[in-house]
Amino acid sequence: MSRPAISVRRVTKDEEGSFTELWRSARVEGGTSPEVAARAAAEGRIASALQRDDVRAYLAVGDGRPLGFAVAATSPFSALTEAPCVTIDQLYVVPEARKHGVARHLLGAVTLYADSRGCEQIGCNIPAQHREANRFFARLGFTPQVVRRITTVAALRRRLGTDEQRQHTLEALLHRRRSLRARATASANRLAG
Repeated sequence: MSRPAISVRRVTKDEEGSFTELWRSARVEGGTSPEVAARAAAEGRIASALQRDDVRAYLAVGDGRPLGFAVAATSPFSALTEAPCVTIDQLYVVPEARKHGVARHLLGAVTLYADSRGCEQIGCNIPAQHREANRFFARLGFTPQVVRRITTVAALRRRLGTDEQRQHTLEALLHRRRSLRARATASANRLAG
């Protein structure tokens, strides 16, 4: 059996439906419930991201059907440097098309995007528990640069012990109000944007 010819193109309004379906599949495969993935897609998150100048999404197609996608974004490597870096935020290939060169084709498109933006580096976000993905990127020359650890604001506040210190003060009340207001504004901007 021969491999299908793979073409990669930037996701436009015409491909947004195919991209969204693949994105939902990737989320569900990653452990998100189908309902939550569908809700995130329906909220306009994808359309909003695709309209940003610093975000590029690519769709790989073979034999007339979508096989995978890559989402990349341009930003400084860190807050203290001005050198731009393209970060591969997501790379997904449907299970039946894996190990057939689809991811390599998608990465080729990301490389061209990085060149067009004047970026000398390409990074990627890979969950630590995804051994195959980590091996794949390591074989392509990606090396570990940082370990990114994440927690919630509330959890860190508890660990630092600042919850007990601030719980009954006026400052704590004002801080919580500002925090809630900031989150509501950010959420409204994401939905409107």
